Amino acid sequence: MKILLALILKEAKQIIRDPSSIVIAFVLPLISFLIYMYGVNLDAVKVTVGIKNDDGSVEVAGLVNSFGNSQYVNSLEYGSMDALKDAILSSKIKGALVIPNDFSDNLSKGKTAQILIITDGSEVNTANYVQNYALSITEQWLSQSKYQGKITKKFITIDSRNWYNPELNSHNFIVPGSIAITMTLIGILLTSLVIAREWERGTMESLLSTPVRPIHIVLGKYISYFILGMLSMGFNVFLCTVVFQIPFRGSYILLFLISSIFLFSSLGIGLLISSFFKNQFMASMVAMSTGFMPALILSGLLFPINSMPIFFQYLTALLPPRYYISFIESEFMAGGVNEIRISNAFYLSVLGLILFIAVYRKTQTRLEK
Repeated sequence: MKILLALILKEAKQIIRDPSSIVIAFVLPLISFLIYMYGVNLDAVKVTVGIKNDDGSVEVAGLVNSFGNSQYVNSLEYGSMDALKDAILSSKIKGALVIPNDFSDNLSKGKTAQILIITDGSEVNTANYVQNYALSITEQWLSQSKYQGKITKKFITIDSRNWYNPELNSHNFIVPGSIAITMTLIGILLTSLVIAREWERGTMESLLSTPVRPIHIVLGKYISYFILGMLSMGFNVFLCTVVFQIPFRGSYILLFLISSIFLFSSLGIGLLISSFFKNQFMASMVAMSTGFMPALILSGLLFPINSMPIFFQYLTALLPPRYYISFIESEFMAGGVNEIRISNAFYLSVLGLILFIAVYRKTQTRLEK
């Protein structure tokens, strides 16, 4: 026990003396939260749309005004197609609406009336916004116009209710999800440099000359960085709930419990990487490739997993951040779902145990050498 406590104290002093550890654990989460809170926005955006109206009726003029009154659309009127094309080409507008001269006549006669919607396909998300906004505004105007009785199509009244995130505020799931990115950085990137740094500095040889058992080395590094990670976790939760006022509806006890299991598995990945590479640069590159980038791209935080190719959907099943992000978003927004808690905790526990055994065996092999 004395040997273990001495190794934990050694690691703690090393963490305190290394500014990068403090930066990754506390400064980086703050920067990450600021970026996700104020720099990343997946909510509906206001787009600038050009309108060319060839129909001179008063009713259609009301349709044009509807675009100008929308909170999601900034409309500009153009008199010619050439001017409209130049505006799209120069990115002054993100889309266009062309109303033909027989639009109102066709509506009066109960015929199909067509409207041309032009979007800039080089920006896919914005193009989808333009199409959806144009269709929504047109249908709303049509349902309130005098042409409603001329239309044989039955309108369906939809009463929409958004559960768990009524405001449809993307920050309510992006900001909590970024905790997984921070914990991944601490668990994988930071610890991947630990053993590699000791080999570079020559302290590993000194450690091997002492009567230290492999389990002491493994537990000493696990416990030290586990404490650092959980302190960072508490700091992250404080930023989410107190500073940025993100709603939390779950259990703090279960949040920290399952977060500790996720950190345990992430520490195993980082220490396993550091046991294979004696060079800090190589260890950090492998950690970024196998830890940080998959956690950001393949975890479901920014891109839906069910929209990925089948191969990557199966690949994400091997990534711990996928399960942790699923849990933490449920805990923040839905108040926690027992099925999600149990399944994710079970997977992370099994993975963490397998990685711990692998790290122990690899450390034991290096000691024998």
